[in-house]
Amino acid sequence: MALLVLAPWAAECSWGGFTLQNVLPVVLILAPLYGGAAVVIREIARRTGGGWPAIILLAAAFGLFQAALVDQSLFNPRYLDDTEFADWAGAANATRVPVLGFSAEQAFDYIGNHVALSICAPIALVESFVGAQRRHRPWLGASGLAAVAVMYVLGSLLIFFDDSGRKSFTASPLQLLFAGSVVLTLVGAAILPRFRHRRTPATANAPRPLWIGMVVLVAHLASWLVTGWPAVAVRAAVVAVVATVIVIWSRRAGWGQRHVLAAGSAGLLVAAAQAYLVPNYAPASPTAALVGDVAVSVITLTLVGGAFWRLSRTPTPVRPT
Repeated sequence: MALLVLAPWAAECSWGGFTLQNVLPVVLILAPLYGGAAVVIREIARRTGGGWPAIILLAAAFGLFQAALVDQSLFNPRYLDDTEFADWAGAANATRVPVLGFSAEQAFDYIGNHVALSICAPIALVESFVGAQRRHRPWLGASGLAAVAVMYVLGSLLIFFDDSGRKSFTASPLQLLFAGSVVLTLVGAAILPRFRHRRTPATANAPRPLWIGMVVLVAHLASWLVTGWPAVAVRAAVVAVVATVIVIWSRRAGWGQRHVLAAGSAGLLVAAAQAYLVPNYAPASPTAALVGDVAVSVITLTLVGGAFWRLSRTPTPVRPT
């Protein structure tokens, strides 16, 4: 239940997208979509033994599925027209990919935010509060998993058939084929390969969790200073480097849930700080916007601080898979 509620809040509210009075309706309406996806992804990864590599790949598949096939924001040039982000959509046209008709910069934003905020941060937080003996085990039986999966499908259909969101836009067959092929590839990579289970003996100690968080923080901030295709190139390079560094560090002795939490919560902290700099989806008074942003800061710091406090009460770190 915590994951069902936390995922939609992290996805749509943690970066200041809504005023405080709109948070509860947003969370309740979007819980089947974001929360259902987060629960299903975690259950699949834990049942197959794929661990965090599988979670990240499935999160990317979900992000693309959501942006390309459900709300189709990735392909719809008018998707943000009636929001306070209309100017951002215009700037994104500088990185529009010919034929396929999507902005590479928006693809990084949409899919990257789904990976970091919609899926990874909520799972890392909730698993940190759960006892070590249950942290990496499935939480649902077959019937529970099926119920959540159905809930996710219904939530996706609700968004798809909401014409006020898609604005009567429908992606072309080529766009749907491209996106569907990439989604299936990501899902296949997440559930099929078994080489990820092979571990070599650790030859060094993992760095402190603070350094993990700082590295991920740099990845989130890397593209703030540039726009257009240079930003896309910088993001791709930074993601590749950071992913390599974290994979290497995660194989070292002493790697535990605190490191996972530091990596997962870094994006949430960046989003909470960014809330003071970005507008709400809909126009709001300065007071309402500020109250909402302060609430985001309080909730984020409480969740992250509480998770680290919870882990501090576990004397022996449990190595996550």
